[in-house]
Amino acid sequence: MNRRWQLGTGLVLTALAGYVDALGFVRLGGLYTSFMSGNTTQFAVYLGEWDAGRVLMPLALVAVFLAGAILGSTVALLVPARWTTPAVLALETGLMGAALGIGLTAPEPGLASLAIAMAMGAQNAVLSGVKGFRAGTTFVTGALFSFGQRIAEALTGRGSRLGWVGDGFVWLSLLVGAFLGALAYRALNLYALIPPAAVTAVFAGITTLLIIRAGPAAKVSR
Repeated sequence: MNRRWQLGTGLVLTALAGYVDALGFVRLGGLYTSFMSGNTTQFAVYLGEWDAGRVLMPLALVAVFLAGAILGSTVALLVPARWTTPAVLALETGLMGAALGIGLTAPEPGLASLAIAMAMGAQNAVLSGVKGFRAGTTFVTGALFSFGQRIAEALTGRGSRLGWVGDGFVWLSLLVGAFLGALAYRALNLYALIPPAAVTAVFAGITTLLIIRAGPAAKVSR
């Protein structure tokens, strides 16, 4: 895959992260499935308030996100470098499917959200090797700072006049995805997980076909 394709894929995955984060936020009443800074803060607040009934869920979300990150990164390290994207996307698709299955069979809303959070942890390993702005991750705080930094560089003549565009699109992708996720959950409830699972499955299939079409590649050191 060329860099343009990778960055395009990354923007779609960033939007997907916003989508499922909004879905999880509404479902869990204020917790997140991809924004772990927010969950860490919530955990600390509940812990400070000695609220034993609410402290477990944000901690569990952070723990399974970390487990997903470890799992996705392990897959990315074990497969040949050019197969990283389809392999991790296939893993993410499976976790999304598991979240839907759990949610449809278990009345407890938090269980499906844990599987979603694990999928989001894994997603961050999809495009970890792409140079340039970070698209495809499930958080955009760094991209938002970089957005402002690049605008400052453009205004002062210290950088490219359009260097801020990429980071701006990363933030916008998350925003649009979150908006669509909120609308989808209102209309479809947990069935709103079908579109993001379909997206990751399609992208896994497309990237697999592109790699096969490109033919054998020379060994690449990691």
